[in-house]
Amino acid sequence: MKFLTSFLMFLFVSAALVAQGFNIKVEGTKTFTFEDKGGRNQATFFSTTPLEDITGTANGVKGSVSFDVKDVAKTIKGSIVVTVESMKSGIDLRDEHLKSANWLDAEKYPEIKFEITSLKDVISKDVNKMTGTIYGKFTLHGVTKEISAPVELTYLVESEQTKKRAPGDLLGVNAQFNVRLSDFGINNDVVGNKVAEDIEIKFGVVGHTK
Repeated sequence: MKFLTSFLMFLFVSAALVAQGFNIKVEGTKTFTFEDKGGRNQATFFSTTPLEDITGTANGVKGSVSFDVKDVAKTIKGSIVVTVESMKSGIDLRDEHLKSANWLDAEKYPEIKFEITSLKDVISKDVNKMTGTIYGKFTLHGVTKEISAPVELTYLVESEQTKKRAPGDLLGVNAQFNVRLSDFGINNDVVGNKVAEDIEIKFGVVGHTK
């Protein structure tokens, strides 16, 4: 009897480790789209220098993510894209420099992209919420680098309340990471050191299944 109890406990723990998903009444593979015509999905970027702090936003967000609801860690894939043209820093002249050929070059490299490769270190925070480390390929200014970031995923089953945001089930994604401009061939000297070498980027977006 003791052996059977230990064996069952082993199976339970093994299953919990292997299947790292949401404990909700939804099954199968779901695909979430992040394009929001209302512009509520945003990426923010933050730069600090001795002269000033700069906080900017970009609402040209699109892309999609899919996964098996019961085993997110092993099945997640997709990408989130931000258009350079949608970036705003609060000063029009600075935005022109930001998108110019001397800096981000929006005409030649119109998109910033994060493509998911894996999700690890998953911890369930609630039946519909988990945290972990997301790994992927980050492309900026035509250069692609492997990066990782802490991420929080929240699954909301469609309800009258969620329909006010978008139809279908919703997925909230929150992530934050830093990038070094020189790693992506960007020289911040061209804007008089008004942008720091290291930029903090945050994603706070919601995807929907319809």
